Amino acid sequence: MMKHLLLLSLLLSSSHGIALEDLKGPLENKAILVPEATTVPYPIYQFVSKVEGVTAYRVSGDLQEISISADGWLYLTEQLFWSDKEAHSLQIEALADDVTVDGPYDVVLTVVDINNNAPTFEQDQYVGEVMEHSTAGMPFVRVVASDTDDPNTANAALRYSIMRVIPSTTETLFQIDPQTGEISTTEDGARLLKARAGLRYSRGEERGSREVLEKKFNHFCSPVHDVPYEQNPFFSCVLRRESRQVGATTDPDYTLIVIAEDMGGAPNALSGTTRVNVVVRQNLWVAPAPITITENLKGEYPMLIATVTSNDPNPIYSLGQKERTNFPFSINPDGEIYVTEALDREEKDMYVLVVFAKDDQGVDLERPMEIHVTVKDENDNAPECGDIKEFEVQENELVGSVVGRLLAHDADDENTLNALLTYTLLSQTPATAMFSLDGLTGDIKVAKAGFRRSVTPEYTLTLSLSDGGTPAKTVQCQISVKVIDINNELPLFEKNNYGKINVSENAELGTELLTVKATDADDPGTGSSKVEYTIAEGDPNGVFTIVVDEATGEGKLTIARPLDFEEHPTYTLQIHARNPEPLVKGMDYGAESTAVVTVDVDNVDEAPVFEQELLRVTVPENLTVGATVLDIKAHDPEGKEILFKLEGDERGWFEIDSATGQLKTKAALDYEEVQDLTLMVMTYEKDAPDMKTEKEVAIRLMDVNDNVPKMVVTQNFICVKDHKTPLVIKAEDRDSHPFGDPFTFSLGTKNKRSPNWEVTQVDGTSAHLTLKKVPPADQTFGVPINIKDNAGMGITHTFEVNVCNCTEFGSCFIEPLKLPRLSVAETVGILGGVLGFIVIVLIIAIKKSKKKSKKINEGEDEGMM
Repeated sequence: MMKHLLLLSLLLSSSHGIALEDLKGPLENKAILVPEATTVPYPIYQFVSKVEGVTAYRVSGDLQEISISADGWLYLTEQLFWSDKEAHSLQIEALADDVTVDGPYDVVLTVVDINNNAPTFEQDQYVGEVMEHSTAGMPFVRVVASDTDDPNTANAALRYSIMRVIPSTTETLFQIDPQTGEISTTEDGARLLKARAGLRYSRGEERGSREVLEKKFNHFCSPVHDVPYEQNPFFSCVLRRESRQVGATTDPDYTLIVIAEDMGGAPNALSGTTRVNVVVRQNLWVAPAPITITENLKGEYPMLIATVTSNDPNPIYSLGQKERTNFPFSINPDGEIYVTEALDREEKDMYVLVVFAKDDQGVDLERPMEIHVTVKDENDNAPECGDIKEFEVQENELVGSVVGRLLAHDADDENTLNALLTYTLLSQTPATAMFSLDGLTGDIKVAKAGFRRSVTPEYTLTLSLSDGGTPAKTVQCQISVKVIDINNELPLFEKNNYGKINVSENAELGTELLTVKATDADDPGTGSSKVEYTIAEGDPNGVFTIVVDEATGEGKLTIARPLDFEEHPTYTLQIHARNPEPLVKGMDYGAESTAVVTVDVDNVDEAPVFEQELLRVTVPENLTVGATVLDIKAHDPEGKEILFKLEGDERGWFEIDSATGQLKTKAALDYEEVQDLTLMVMTYEKDAPDMKTEKEVAIRLMDVNDNVPKMVVTQNFICVKDHKTPLVIKAEDRDSHPFGDPFTFSLGTKNKRSPNWEVTQVDGTSAHLTLKKVPPADQTFGVPINIKDNAGMGITHTFEVNVCNCTEFGSCFIEPLKLPRLSVAETVGILGGVLGFIVIVLIIAIKKSKKKSKKINEGEDEGMM
């Protein structure tokens, strides 16, 4: 019977697309996946032993619901469940007449989870309390569901959603996080949720407390009959209403049906539901409406202006402000806010109070609340006339022209009638009605033409300013209007032709050549009478200028740039006299405001001048001897013949052609000796050598690669005992960058290698020379070292190295036995020479001593005589 069932299962597996060949294989260690909750018998795998003569198979292990057929089919006899155990360990062996001939082999069955468990919530019902006007998105309750399927698969991947809200609303009031199950209000919910009306509690009163409710009931109600509270329907209603949060499941404001689906909410997902009963609690922490307080309000202070209430029964209230200014407000422990003194709108027109509710540890119980207090204006300030009280009007001002505006001000609120000003012209002095006043803007206008400064230089106006307050405040202002002269007179030169003047071409700058003067009949000290002088024609290069003497009004014709007879021998200057103020309409400047003068420049014999502003040149140091360095140009203003001369050439490298001014080399240049030279070139008149001009010539030499690197030291020694210590080879190059260092060091042999020596680079100017093989005896070597500069230019040098035995002080020595010996004859000869020298010295000394004694004796004889 079991065999038939197994065959049927195999046929069903085949019909479901599972090939029988995929379920068959050799008997060996194997891991097999088995789905949970399969129909039984359930074929798992057919094992085939490689050993011949197998008559049966045997299975053992930690699983009782397993069996194996004689032909090797491993199958389940009962369903497996992932939640019971995830893996089972088996051993399978092949038998021949009940004797094991193959195996045992380890087979691990891993149970594969299928989605056969629906999510379940931890609670059938949840209770959530949300405060009206609470922040949208702030969770107030969380639902939690679990799924016993494999948490590492989608079978246990839960997704939460709200199926239904009772009572239903057109707006979505609640939302749930699909991953965490946290429920919060939406933006609409935060705005629309309202709590049922209830009692307000004071500091220290517990919400819903029977004792507190009895006290409030007695305070608000006056019972006629002595009825027990339990029998009083009104008290019972209040008690039930205020205690709703205890029994929220029986009387919620909203009920949410929440569903949890596995498979991430896929169409074939399993699900579970729960109910969330939501109570909307009244939010007592609500900012009062904006407060308006009239400035200078009379009354008893501190004055109550608002009350705030925390949702916590035991808050500690405090006040703050956003600006560091005087803060005339306070709050008491019951949340009552007071203004402590009369306010002044002109000092501050608005206050922003920040109210805090904290516990005794200083932790915020509520979000800080802002209360806006506006100070209402009253008419407590009189208008002010302003700082500008002087105005000007021109003589020819037209009727209706605005002379100026009185910038009056009222410190009261500009958006009220208290600051709306009305202007009135009370009087004019002289009383000629020359002005009018705009009553709304304060503009002072010309009412009548015909101002004459010579007749009336100034007018005085008296004005009245009134605000629109009740009662109105009025002040008087007095202003002055000065009449300004108009430019209706032309400046007139004393004479229009100043003739001819002569000046030497070498006259110094600033030399005064002529004084001109023009007068103006307009009002003195004004822009209409002030005269300015300009050279209108005849001086295109600005050689002359006119300096005005402000005290006398005279103009001084002055030399502004050097004169040059050869360039411009004569100037005919046209000088204009003008006012800084424009002329009145219809007038123009004429010939009477113009003067002419002729300036003749006298020729003077001048020294030659160089044509180049700067004599500066850069040349390479390997410039060919005789090459031209610079072609210097000069000329004599009078056209006389000139010559050139060179001075300051200490090295004798240069020469100059006296006739042409060509500067040439006459010797080789050397950058390494000097880089910058300064020579002096002189040009002078051939027939008048004293008429000369000197100019410096700056010559900069450019370095070229004309030097090869050289060794600083060309010989050294190596002690045999320290032969592994390398010698340092240092090089130098007189050329500068880029023809100097870094240098490249190498052996000067053909292949740059040697069995005895090795050269290694140390840095850009040095290398190490290492002895690789010690010679059998002391020996001096000439090691070829090739050194190239940064440009690749260099030669091979010989570095002499003495390889020797050394003294304890580290220097070479010669063994005593190897010192040369002297023969007997050589020794006698040396001794004889020394003795002969000593005898000669003694003879000379004796003779000198005898001469001295003779002189002494002769002196004594003379003294006796």
